[in-house]
Amino acid sequence: VTASRLLISKQTIPHYYLTVDTCVDKLLDLRSQLNSLLEASGGKRISVNDLVIKAAALALRKVPQCNSSWTDDYIRQYNNVNINVAVQTENGLYVPVIRNADKKGLSSISSEVKQLAQKAKENSLKPEDYEGGTFTVSNLGGPFGIKQFCAIINPPQSGILAVGSAEKRVIPSSGPEQFQFASFMSVTLSCDHRVIDGAIGAEWLKAFKGYIENPESMLL
Repeated sequence: VTASRLLISKQTIPHYYLTVDTCVDKLLDLRSQLNSLLEASGGKRISVNDLVIKAAALALRKVPQCNSSWTDDYIRQYNNVNINVAVQTENGLYVPVIRNADKKGLSSISSEVKQLAQKAKENSLKPEDYEGGTFTVSNLGGPFGIKQFCAIINPPQSGILAVGSAEKRVIPSSGPEQFQFASFMSVTLSCDHRVIDGAIGAEWLKAFKGYIENPESMLL
Protein backbone atom coordinates (compact mmCIF):
# COMPACT_ATOMS: atom_id res chain seq x y z
CA VAL A 1 0.00 0.00 0.00
CA THR A 2 2.78 2.42 0.95
CA ALA A 3 4.72 1.62 -2.23
CA SER A 4 1.75 2.18 -4.56
CA ARG A 5 0.73 5.42 -2.82
CA LEU A 6 4.24 6.84 -3.02
CA LEU A 7 4.55 5.88 -6.70
CA ILE A 8 1.21 7.51 -7.54
CA SER A 9 2.20 10.59 -5.53
CA LYS A 10 5.53 11.07 -7.30
CA GLN A 11 4.06 10.37 -10.76
CA THR A 12 0.89 12.47 -10.51
CA ILE A 13 1.62 15.33 -8.09
CA PRO A 14 3.74 18.22 -9.41
CA HIS A 15 6.15 18.45 -6.46
CA TYR A 16 8.39 21.42 -5.78
CA TYR A 17 10.55 22.12 -2.75
CA LEU A 18 11.32 25.09 -0.48
CA THR A 19 14.08 24.99 2.16
CA VAL A 20 14.81 27.39 5.04
CA ASP A 21 17.21 27.37 7.97
CA THR A 22 15.62 28.07 11.34
CA CYS A 23 17.54 29.19 14.43
CA VAL A 24 16.49 26.86 17.26
CA ASP A 25 18.38 28.35 20.24
CA LYS A 26 15.22 29.82 21.82
CA LEU A 27 13.28 26.63 21.02
CA LEU A 28 15.86 24.47 22.80
CA ASP A 29 15.88 26.84 25.80
CA LEU A 30 12.07 26.74 26.05
CA ARG A 31 12.06 22.95 25.74
CA SER A 32 14.59 22.71 28.56
CA GLN A 33 12.45 24.95 30.81
CA LEU A 34 9.25 23.04 30.04
CA ASN A 35 10.92 19.68 30.62
CA SER A 36 12.23 20.85 34.01
CA LEU A 37 8.66 21.72 35.00
CA LEU A 38 7.29 18.43 33.63
CA GLU A 39 9.90 16.31 35.39
CA ALA A 40 9.22 18.10 38.68
CA SER A 41 5.53 17.20 38.38
CA GLY A 42 6.13 13.64 37.15
CA GLY A 43 5.26 14.38 33.52
CA LYS A 44 6.95 13.05 30.37
CA ARG A 45 9.53 15.07 28.46
CA ILE A 46 8.70 17.07 25.34
CA SER A 47 10.78 16.45 22.21
CA VAL A 48 11.89 18.95 19.58
CA ASN A 49 9.58 17.12 17.16
CA ASP A 50 6.58 17.84 19.43
CA LEU A 51 7.40 21.55 19.14
CA VAL A 52 7.81 21.21 15.35
CA ILE A 53 4.36 19.56 15.10
CA LYS A 54 2.79 22.39 17.09
CA ALA A 55 4.55 25.07 15.00
CA ALA A 56 3.46 23.37 11.75
CA ALA A 57 -0.16 23.16 12.97
CA LEU A 58 -0.25 26.84 13.96
CA ALA A 59 1.34 27.85 10.64
CA LEU A 60 -1.41 25.89 8.83
CA ARG A 61 -3.99 27.79 10.84
CA LYS A 62 -2.31 31.06 9.80
CA VAL A 63 -1.91 30.03 6.11
CA PRO A 64 -4.92 27.74 5.51
CA GLN A 65 -4.27 27.43 1.76
CA CYS A 66 -1.59 24.87 2.70
CA ASN A 67 -4.16 22.84 4.68
CA SER A 68 -5.90 21.75 1.47
CA SER A 69 -6.30 18.98 -1.12
CA TRP A 70 -6.68 18.83 -4.90
CA THR A 71 -9.84 16.92 -5.93
CA ASP A 72 -9.66 17.26 -9.79
CA ASP A 73 -12.70 19.58 -9.75
CA TYR A 74 -11.84 22.00 -6.97
CA ILE A 75 -9.46 22.67 -4.07
CA ARG A 76 -10.83 21.48 -0.73
CA GLN A 77 -9.66 23.53 2.25
CA TYR A 78 -9.96 21.75 5.61
CA ASN A 79 -11.34 23.29 8.79
CA ASN A 80 -9.39 20.90 11.05
CA VAL A 81 -5.60 20.74 11.27
CA ASN A 82 -4.69 17.03 11.54
CA ILE A 83 -0.95 16.32 11.42
CA ASN A 84 0.36 12.92 10.31
CA VAL A 85 3.71 12.06 11.92
CA ALA A 86 6.05 9.66 10.07
CA VAL A 87 7.20 6.77 12.29
CA GLN A 88 9.76 4.21 11.11
CA THR A 89 9.35 0.66 12.44
CA GLU A 90 10.72 -2.79 11.64
CA ASN A 91 7.49 -3.39 9.72
CA GLY A 92 7.91 -0.31 7.54
CA LEU A 93 6.80 3.32 7.56
CA TYR A 94 3.62 4.41 9.37
CA VAL A 95 2.06 7.88 9.57
CA PRO A 96 -0.33 8.07 12.56
CA VAL A 97 -2.32 11.29 12.94
CA ILE A 98 -2.53 13.94 15.68
CA ARG A 99 -6.01 15.45 15.30
CA ASN A 100 -6.64 19.16 15.92
CA ALA A 101 -2.94 19.66 16.66
CA ASP A 102 -3.33 23.45 16.48
CA LYS A 103 -5.68 23.35 19.50
CA LYS A 104 -3.70 20.93 21.69
CA GLY A 105 -1.06 21.71 24.28
CA LEU A 106 2.51 20.48 23.88
CA SER A 107 2.19 17.83 26.60
CA SER A 108 -0.96 16.42 24.91
CA ILE A 109 0.79 16.29 21.53
CA SER A 110 3.84 14.65 23.12
CA SER A 111 1.73 12.02 24.89
CA GLU A 112 -0.25 11.19 21.73
CA VAL A 113 2.89 10.89 19.58
CA LYS A 114 4.46 8.48 22.09
CA GLN A 115 1.30 6.35 22.28
CA LEU A 116 0.85 6.21 18.49
CA ALA A 117 4.55 5.48 17.88
CA GLN A 118 4.31 2.57 20.33
CA LYS A 119 1.20 1.25 18.57
CA ALA A 120 3.01 1.54 15.22
CA LYS A 121 5.94 -0.49 16.54
CA GLU A 122 3.52 -3.10 17.88
CA ASN A 123 1.72 -3.15 14.51
CA SER A 124 -1.57 -2.39 16.29
CA LEU A 125 -2.61 0.88 14.62
CA LYS A 126 -6.28 1.06 13.62
CA PRO A 127 -7.53 2.97 10.54
CA GLU A 128 -8.75 5.84 12.73
CA ASP A 129 -5.18 6.22 14.03
CA TYR A 130 -3.83 7.27 10.62
CA GLU A 131 -6.75 8.37 8.42
CA GLY A 132 -7.98 11.95 7.98
CA GLY A 133 -4.66 13.80 8.12
CA THR A 134 -4.36 17.14 6.33
CA PHE A 135 -0.53 17.61 6.44
CA THR A 136 2.50 15.46 7.31
CA VAL A 137 5.71 16.02 9.29
CA SER A 138 8.68 13.71 8.64
CA ASN A 139 11.72 14.08 10.92
CA LEU A 140 14.96 12.32 9.96
CA GLY A 141 17.15 14.90 11.69
CA GLY A 142 16.57 14.13 15.36
CA PRO A 143 16.61 10.33 15.19
CA PHE A 144 19.08 9.82 12.31
CA GLY A 145 21.15 13.01 11.97
CA ILE A 146 20.11 13.69 8.36
CA LYS A 147 20.94 17.32 7.56
CA GLN A 148 18.32 17.97 4.85
CA PHE A 149 16.01 15.96 2.57
CA CYS A 150 12.98 16.26 0.29
CA ALA A 151 9.97 14.17 1.32
CA ILE A 152 7.28 12.74 -0.98
CA ILE A 153 3.77 14.14 -0.45
CA ASN A 154 1.24 11.87 1.28
CA PRO A 155 -1.89 12.03 -0.96
CA PRO A 156 -4.46 13.53 -0.91
CA GLN A 157 -2.53 16.09 1.12
CA SER A 158 -0.74 19.00 -0.56
CA GLY A 159 2.27 19.44 1.72
CA ILE A 160 4.82 17.56 3.80
CA LEU A 161 7.57 19.03 5.95
CA ALA A 162 10.96 17.29 6.00
CA VAL A 163 12.86 18.14 9.19
CA GLY A 164 16.66 17.91 9.31
CA SER A 165 19.04 17.88 12.25
CA ALA A 166 20.06 20.90 14.31
CA GLU A 167 23.72 21.89 14.06
CA LYS A 168 25.85 24.58 15.64
CA ARG A 169 27.22 27.19 13.22
CA VAL A 170 29.55 30.15 13.49
CA ILE A 171 27.81 33.39 12.54
CA PRO A 172 29.28 36.92 12.16
CA SER A 173 28.75 39.31 15.06
CA SER A 174 28.63 43.12 15.16
CA GLY A 175 32.32 43.97 14.80
CA PRO A 176 35.23 42.76 12.66
CA GLU A 177 36.74 39.44 13.70
CA GLN A 178 33.85 38.92 16.10
CA PHE A 179 31.63 35.87 15.87
CA GLN A 180 29.17 33.84 17.88
CA PHE A 181 27.57 30.41 17.79
CA ALA A 182 23.95 29.52 17.04
CA SER A 183 22.08 26.28 16.35
CA PHE A 184 20.23 25.98 13.03
CA MET A 185 17.79 23.35 11.76
CA SER A 186 17.05 22.95 8.03
CA VAL A 187 13.47 22.20 7.02
CA THR A 188 12.17 21.50 3.50
CA LEU A 189 8.52 21.92 2.50
CA SER A 190 7.35 19.73 -0.39
CA CYS A 191 4.32 21.30 -2.08
CA ASP A 192 1.69 20.24 -4.63
CA HIS A 193 1.91 23.08 -7.16
CA ARG A 194 -1.73 22.56 -8.18
CA VAL A 195 -2.76 23.76 -4.71
CA ILE A 196 0.16 25.71 -3.23
CA ASP A 197 2.06 28.12 -5.44
CA GLY A 198 5.54 29.38 -4.56
CA ALA A 199 4.43 32.54 -2.78
CA ILE A 200 1.95 30.66 -0.56
CA GLY A 201 4.51 27.98 0.27
CA ALA A 202 7.01 30.70 1.18
CA GLU A 203 4.38 32.43 3.34
CA TRP A 204 3.74 29.18 5.22
CA LEU A 205 7.47 28.63 5.82
CA LYS A 206 7.79 32.21 7.05
CA ALA A 207 4.99 31.56 9.58
CA PHE A 208 6.54 28.24 10.63
CA LYS A 209 9.99 29.83 11.02
CA GLY A 210 8.42 32.61 13.13
CA TYR A 211 6.97 30.07 15.58
CA ILE A 212 10.22 28.07 15.76
CA GLU A 213 12.42 31.13 16.32
CA ASN A 214 9.95 32.79 18.75
CA PRO A 215 8.53 29.67 20.40
CA GLU A 216 6.89 31.50 23.29
CA SER A 217 4.34 32.74 20.72
CA MET A 218 3.11 29.13 20.42
CA LEU A 219 2.01 29.24 24.06
CA LEU A 220 -0.25 32.28 23.66
